Amino acid sequence: MPEVIIPNSQIHYQAGAVVSRELIKKQGGTVTVFAFVQGEGLSEHTAPYDALVYVLEGKAEITISGTHFSLQAGEMIIMPANEPHALQAEEKFKMLLVMIKA
Repeated sequence: MPEVIIPNSQIHYQAGAVVSRELIKKQGGTVTVFAFVQGEGLSEHTAPYDALVYVLEGKAEITISGTHFSLQAGEMIIMPANEPHALQAEEKFKMLLVMIKA
C-alpha cells in the first residue's frame, strides 16, 4: 500500500554513530536514509554503482576523487561508480542515498 514518507522522520541522530535505514531494496538499486552527528563520516571507499546523495538537513563535506564539495540541506551530488569518495559531517546532517545498480 503506498504511503507518504517524510525522510527526515525515518531516522534519528545517535551520538558517536552513523545511523542508516533502508527504505527500498530492489535488484536495480536502493534508497537509504542516513543520520550523522557532527564529526562522524564515512571513510574513503569506492562503489561499483552510481549514487546520488541528497542532503535532507545540516551540512557535510563530500570528497570525490580528491575534490571537496560542501553540501547543505536541499543540495545533491552524484558520486560516479568506481570513483573514490568519502564524507564528513560538518554539523549534524541527514542524507538520502539513492544507489543505482541497473
